[in-house]
Amino acid sequence: MTTSRYTEQEEAARTTFRRFVEKKVLPQAKEIDEAKAFPRKLFVEAGELGFFGMRYPEKWGGNEAGTLAYLLAVAELARGNLSLAACCTMQSLMGTYFIFRSGQDSLCERFLAPAIRGDKVGTICMTEPNAGSDLDAMTTTAKEDGQCFVLNGTKTWITSAPVADFFTVFAVTGDKKELSIFLVESGTPGLIVGRSIEKMGLWASLTSEVIFDGCKIPKSHLLGNKNQGRDYLREILAKIRLTTAALALGVGEIALEEATRYANERVQFGKPIGKFQAVSMSLAERATEMEAARHLMEYAAWREDQNLANMKEASMAKLFASETALKACESAARVFASYGYAMEYPVQRYLRDVRFTLIGGGTSEILKLVIAKEMGL
Repeated sequence: MTTSRYTEQEEAARTTFRRFVEKKVLPQAKEIDEAKAFPRKLFVEAGELGFFGMRYPEKWGGNEAGTLAYLLAVAELARGNLSLAACCTMQSLMGTYFIFRSGQDSLCERFLAPAIRGDKVGTICMTEPNAGSDLDAMTTTAKEDGQCFVLNGTKTWITSAPVADFFTVFAVTGDKKELSIFLVESGTPGLIVGRSIEKMGLWASLTSEVIFDGCKIPKSHLLGNKNQGRDYLREILAKIRLTTAALALGVGEIALEEATRYANERVQFGKPIGKFQAVSMSLAERATEMEAARHLMEYAAWREDQNLANMKEASMAKLFASETALKACESAARVFASYGYAMEYPVQRYLRDVRFTLIGGGTSEILKLVIAKEMGL
């Protein structure tokens, strides 16, 4: 009889990726970070374990593991290295969802199935220099030209752009700023991967600008119906926010693990510093908040699997998990004191990386507005 609060499938997902992280990721997490290169070998291995297909049906090589099983796997990957986890979640959700959503078997065969295997890398192009959460400010356009669409515009903060084999692109296609979604293959004339963006953290998750300069693609690469991009995006927003919550939980968890271990080893004034209330009470508070964040995420995941509305719950989970994980990493760095500022210890990486979770999936400020709206305010 199991005492786990997870189903057999969920526990299997958590255990599989915990072992992968312990054996393969954590031993080289520092090297992954400092190499500042796409972690392709581990990326492919995550695919071989089935990570990229956890949200997709067997027809395309997936395993339809369920929302919570997927999020447990995400958290484990983030516990190992957040750069790797960011690359993998882009592949498993945002970079491939709209290809699957389009229902076009030809595109799924060419792009989705290889991406699920890890043979091709996909990403999404939505953010622009002057358009993030404000979709009305988007200026990239796609105009019909015979049997083609021609894309023009600039995207920024594009994850895995330098190594991507295909790009899912949001562009304006209507007079009233309606949006449509397109699939653009790497190497298409007029698709230019621009300057790299040097970041505070997530050094191994490569991020660049992407420019479309008269980029011509066939009409068959329109994903879904024209001018319905906003509706399709709403379908995935809660999923993105839950995924970001799981990423935050993973890095917050490893930070607390490291801080607790160090607090038991570091001796000052004749005893381990974990015996001092200033240290122990801080870590106890962070652990309590992290557990609460995990329950919020799991409840929102349950609602998704039950096909219940969960925009409010997913937004709450992402807001609380990201802010809580930041506090956990900050508290961990304080426990390490001067060593928390030293590059030889991983806690500095957790503190740098975790800030990404405050931005991905919507800033805390945007999420508070979403939650308020869902409350009827």
